Amino acid sequence: MPGPPPLTRRLREYIRAEGLSPGDRMFSGKYGGILSGSVTRRAWRGARKAELTEREYQSPMGKRIYDIRHTRLTEWLNQGLPPAQIAYWAGNSVAVLLAFYAGCIEGQLPDLKRRMEAEMEVEEDPNGPPEADRVRENFDTHSAQPPADTR
Repeated sequence: MPGPPPLTRRLREYIRAEGLSPGDRMFSGKYGGILSGSVTRRAWRGARKAELTEREYQSPMGKRIYDIRHTRLTEWLNQGLPPAQIAYWAGNSVAVLLAFYAGCIEGQLPDLKRRMEAEMEVEEDPNGPPEADRVRENFDTHSAQPPADTR
């Protein structure tokens, strides 16, 4: 999964400094095994406490480490990245990604309307019937409504 370049640089420096090879653990438990859940949760709580305001800390924001994954995938979808690429990065199918996150996508409708209207203006024949006006009126009437319940 891609990450911000400064974080990627720091992780690569850490891996190089520690002499880690593919398959090695970046962080291991006391005897070299997997970190226990309690250690991970305690470290995460400490990091949240140190970096968040008291109000943010008391909120559910990033309460669990796994919440970061949900936040990142939702942000990418809202930025308009292709769902197929996001699903690949997340290790999911597009169907699973959209089944879980489709309700989180917001803020894209105005841009989509502008793009569709621009396309209709290019395709519109000035000598032909005002089909584009009917399509635009239908789109504006129905696009803001939730999908019909089909089940």
